[in-house]
Amino acid sequence: MQADELKKLIEAGLPGAEVTVQGDGDHFEATVVSADFEGKSMVQQHQIVYGALGDVMQGEVHALALRTLTPEQWKKQIQ
Repeated sequence: MQADELKKLIEAGLPGAEVTVQGDGDHFEATVVSADFEGKSMVQQHQIVYGALGDVMQGEVHALALRTLTPEQWKKQIQ
């Protein structure tokens, strides 16, 4: 599994999300910015991303460090 493949899977499961993924092999770090995260806890946000990845998390990806943000939170981060 490559970072770009993981990125595409997340984007397919969360249309409109801004996704960056780093890493290769089986250890990755991802930042996901999505309006779907509005009003959700961090655990719920991560569950949404894991849901988008499906069975990939059961085998091909050993570790995924997630950073999830709403668009508003992202704007505050980059200012």
